Amino acid sequence: MTILILSRGNCGLSKCISVYMVGMAVADLFIMVFNVIVYLIFNYHFPYSFLSYTAVCKFVLYITFVTLHMSVWFTVTFTFDRFVAICCHDFKEKYCTKRIATTVMVTSSVLTCLKGVPMFFSYEAERIINNVQWGCRTKAAVYTMPAWSVYSWLQSTSVVLLPFALMTLFNSLTIRRILLANRTRKDLRSKGNEVQSDPEVKGRRKSIILLFTVSGSFILLWLTSVGSFATTRLSSSVYYQGDYSNPGYIATETGYLLEYLSSCTNTCIYAATQRKFREELRNILKPPCYKFLDFFLKIVNTNLPQKNVIS
Repeated sequence: MTILILSRGNCGLSKCISVYMVGMAVADLFIMVFNVIVYLIFNYHFPYSFLSYTAVCKFVLYITFVTLHMSVWFTVTFTFDRFVAICCHDFKEKYCTKRIATTVMVTSSVLTCLKGVPMFFSYEAERIINNVQWGCRTKAAVYTMPAWSVYSWLQSTSVVLLPFALMTLFNSLTIRRILLANRTRKDLRSKGNEVQSDPEVKGRRKSIILLFTVSGSFILLWLTSVGSFATTRLSSSVYYQGDYSNPGYIATETGYLLEYLSSCTNTCIYAATQRKFREELRNILKPPCYKFLDFFLKIVNTNLPQKNVIS
């Protein structure tokens, strides 16, 4: 529903922002379908289904990698776009366009897909039954070869530390720029003895609310994963193995939970912060609701006993 509403372009957002919003909505939907429903739910409850074939298992693991990275980096590119729009006025006209936004999204998608290709070669069949390969397990070479260690570090850093650091940096610079601009504009208007409200500040406030709610929720929900990564990987601590009471295990699994939860919050953010989005949502939901209500009333009326009319 969110993808449909944003694609129609009637939410009062610029074409540039709409491209990023649609991209994030698509990536978040893929995370819910593949990472949560297919990988975490179906694989667990149906251990010997079609998904357990080694080829399918590798593909599912690859898709989960790609969708998560896309969701993260689409949010980073959106934050950078808003940073340019607010802080780099000379570069704004060239960068903040629909063509550039589409190019950035496509390039990010292609690079993410290419970055995940080595995952196909890092897994092998867990068992072979009647010449059929079942399951996936990490190859022993992944734990011994330096190249795989470097790839693992780059993969973890590119989805946890680097996006978190970039979004924190861009938001900090954007907040600093907004505070300085508002202070300067307030001083200029006070010198002119103007007491009425400033429409430019109001218009800017609507755009930055969307930016800070989207990127702020991302930072908060990924904070646990960043802390878990720092304590388990950067500190070279021993990984938990089957100890579900280990604080490292609890922190890591909680981080995964919040990561996937961050893919569900953007739609709520749009509905809470964008009045036109709520209006479009109501316009789409009203016709089917009215049709269902009419259909239900017809069924009820046909089942009611008819009273005899005495003339």
